[in-house]
Amino acid sequence: MMANLQPGAPFEYRDRRHDALGELTVLPDEIICSILENLAPRDVGRLSCVSSVMYILCNEEPLWMSVCLKLAHGELRYRGSWKKTALYLENVPVNYIESDRSPLHFDGFNSLFLYRRLYRCHTTLDGFSMDSGNVERKDGISLEEFNCDYDVKKPVLLDGLANAWPARTSWTIDKLLLNHGNKAFRISQKSAQKISMKLKDYVTYMNIQHDEDPLYIFEDKFGEIAPGLLKDYHVPHLFQEDFFDVLDGDQRPPFRWLIIGPQRSGASWHVDPALTSAWNTLLCGRKRWALYPPGKVPLGVTVHVNDEDGDVNVETPSSLQWWLDFYPLLADEDKPIECTQLPGETIFVPSGWWHCVLNLETTVAVTQNFVNPKNFEFVCLDMAPGYRHKGVCRAGLLALDDGPSVEAGMIDLCGKDDVGYSDLTRKEKRMKIQQEDGLPQHGTTNESPRYSDVQKRDFCYDIDFLAMFLNKDKDHYNAPWASGNCIGPREMREWLFRLWVGKPGMRELIWKGACLALSADKWYNCLRNICMFHNLPHPTDDQKLPVGTGSNPVYLMADHVVKIFVEDGLENSLYCLGSELEFYTLLCKLNSSLRNYMPEILSSGIIYLEDGSFTVVPWDGQGLPKVIAECNLLPGTYGKDSFPFGLWSKKQYELRRAGTSPADLACPAGSSVIWPYVITKRCEGKIYAQLRDKLSWKEALNLASFLGEQLHDLHLLPLPPFSAEISDIGRKVESKFDDSCMEVLPGNSKISAEWEIFIRALSSKRMGVSRRLRNWPSALENFHFILLGRWALINRSRMY
Repeated sequence: MMANLQPGAPFEYRDRRHDALGELTVLPDEIICSILENLAPRDVGRLSCVSSVMYILCNEEPLWMSVCLKLAHGELRYRGSWKKTALYLENVPVNYIESDRSPLHFDGFNSLFLYRRLYRCHTTLDGFSMDSGNVERKDGISLEEFNCDYDVKKPVLLDGLANAWPARTSWTIDKLLLNHGNKAFRISQKSAQKISMKLKDYVTYMNIQHDEDPLYIFEDKFGEIAPGLLKDYHVPHLFQEDFFDVLDGDQRPPFRWLIIGPQRSGASWHVDPALTSAWNTLLCGRKRWALYPPGKVPLGVTVHVNDEDGDVNVETPSSLQWWLDFYPLLADEDKPIECTQLPGETIFVPSGWWHCVLNLETTVAVTQNFVNPKNFEFVCLDMAPGYRHKGVCRAGLLALDDGPSVEAGMIDLCGKDDVGYSDLTRKEKRMKIQQEDGLPQHGTTNESPRYSDVQKRDFCYDIDFLAMFLNKDKDHYNAPWASGNCIGPREMREWLFRLWVGKPGMRELIWKGACLALSADKWYNCLRNICMFHNLPHPTDDQKLPVGTGSNPVYLMADHVVKIFVEDGLENSLYCLGSELEFYTLLCKLNSSLRNYMPEILSSGIIYLEDGSFTVVPWDGQGLPKVIAECNLLPGTYGKDSFPFGLWSKKQYELRRAGTSPADLACPAGSSVIWPYVITKRCEGKIYAQLRDKLSWKEALNLASFLGEQLHDLHLLPLPPFSAEISDIGRKVESKFDDSCMEVLPGNSKISAEWEIFIRALSSKRMGVSRRLRNWPSALENFHFILLGRWALINRSRMY
């Protein structure tokens, strides 16, 4: 609190930081504030009572904004300040929230970090526009000129594309508020929570806030929320070709967004998902844009690429902070290309370009991402397994982290004296374009040698160049799928298959993309050799790509279906095929009626790559082919009539895998070039997934009745014999697990040796899942009851 001074008395400055913070004085204010952001609202409130400095730090609006957004979920209503909003979410009594107590004031404390943040919160941007002329403005451009001069090559501002749109006059804040005020739209913010606000509440927030990085509407479902908005604009003729159009609505990734935001808001530095291109049309307000070409990471931005699944994460300051704190440090030759977008203008952002947007005033815009022939291969490359190519696409040659590059002739970025990425052993490879201590001191430049030298090395955003960085050992069907990918792996395969069928004139291009994303050429060569060995017709051009469904390459021929087993590696594939063949053999032996509802197995075998050529070995699931025996997957020997990879062996395999992460499972040498396969007769009709939405209620009941009858017949089948060889292996496997694996078994249970393996595997899986659910107590408790219910079902199944 301010001290009372006598007139004429000398002012004595007293630094209260040490007394108020104690040992925490050694921490920068930025670190302390970062720690506070991770506390619960009530803990922040308690901590504000500890000392005067803690009172100041714990009453900062940016802190409460962060705390509130982590707490919020679903629909949010702003209450005039972020502290009040958080307290309302905490159900604090209203009389405490709305009290008229004035905040306390203290002398003897200053913070450059807090001052800079306060300055940014109250910065106005009326005169912040920039037009250096390095982004061309074009009016009346033709499709031919756009494809030749700009698509994938460089950004361009386009005028006149929206002149005839109703949105030019109807997408003002006042009219949108009048027509859609009670509709909730999703809000873009740093928290992982999904938050929405009614438009009327958002406009209220927008008009009274003083946030450094204000919330803005970024809604991809606006066409479903307010269908009339889709009638107010149309996709410009330059961007109407979009390869994602072939996907159904529920499969298609988000591609269009309504964007509304006040001054200081905007998208920080990023590259658009999956290396797609984008167009953005501004309906009202002004936006300042900064752009860098592919491979040139902006100053102050950190790119993380996970080396397990290739997931990309970008750490970046807010748009306003970057322009105020980092932009002035750049030499003229290192500055981005810039422009100010005006109402009615459309900006095109090519594939792979870094861009940052700052709203200079309240803006309304619509944007769409798209895939066309020019960027299709880049999108497929970004969906390919691995991480190195994703890093190079975004960070250029800075992404090389382990000395010599993957191809001869490339530049070695990690020399002896370099603080190189070869020393990093963590799973995330960091391409960091800033000094370790953040902003420079005493006005010096923030360019490190890596930034000034490496960024200027030869880098080419060319598909042949970038494809050199693919990891050829990674396989689409086995590698983990990056959580940041805009579509899932099955949707990816389905997309390529639909393109192949629906755009026959572009098959050369689609094939190139499929080879990048799926290694389609490898699987097609396997198919050709399998067909040749079994005297099947050569695959036609229509049959070159596997279908999207399933998790293995499956090819639909005229009268046959060829399935190549690759999921989870060779051992898992052998058990999958071996147990299928054992089951089918059992059906044939018993002449079961179930055979009438299963595709007939015509042939099966093993195909493997040796010395650059494929070899096919027939295998009916019985005995061990030499190529498999040499992999040492199973101990002992097996007779020609036994099924070494049948049901009981598969259960023991599952017991070994239970609770073990895929990364810890050893793969035998050479197993990555060996694949089991099966050939079945092609059935007529469609799969259930294509029909389920069209079935009538009566048809659904008939289907359920039919499936019930088949399930009854399935339970009547005898189990395969539990052979001596399997029993011996089983005892060796079981000895690796202690009695805690059997804790779910009732004490008086008497189960056979066959079932004990199954129960042990199930129990071990439960313990593995339990370890992953320790942070979810309620989910763990529910899972425990589900598991006990399964055990009861297993116990009852012995009656069959």
